[in-house]
Amino acid sequence: MKTLFKQALVVLVLITLFNCDNDDGNAPNENVCNYQGLTAEINSTQTLIPESDLQTDYFPNNDGTGMPAVEVWSTASPGDTFIVTRAVTDGAVDANPEIRIGTVDYTGTVTCQRGNSAVGDEMRFDIVLSNGSEAELCVIIDTVTP
Repeated sequence: MKTLFKQALVVLVLITLFNCDNDDGNAPNENVCNYQGLTAEINSTQTLIPESDLQTDYFPNNDGTGMPAVEVWSTASPGDTFIVTRAVTDGAVDANPEIRIGTVDYTGTVTCQRGNSAVGDEMRFDIVLSNGSEAELCVIIDTVTP
């Protein structure tokens, strides 16, 4: 029993000493969501809407067969904050999305950082507004509507 305990202790110490750092600046998983939901700083005003207050609807055939879109909207104030984008695959850019944050409509571009298409999957977007402000959106797909 003592030998087994000593071996387990040695393994634990070795794992601790030689543990890989996956977040060393070069790791592919470094770009995890820091905040699950919408974060935006516009004209020195910070907007945070948690993912639990956002509804994410994925439409695989929104603009015709095989032309998907995603709509994300605030359940706390429907119509006040929403984003509709056709950038739904990794690296895709939508130069003409519909963006409303806090009852104000904005123009800009949406870049998909992580695309998915099933209920429960995470999606990430970087949003650059025409006024130079930036927002990030990290959401979970709630519904898929053919």
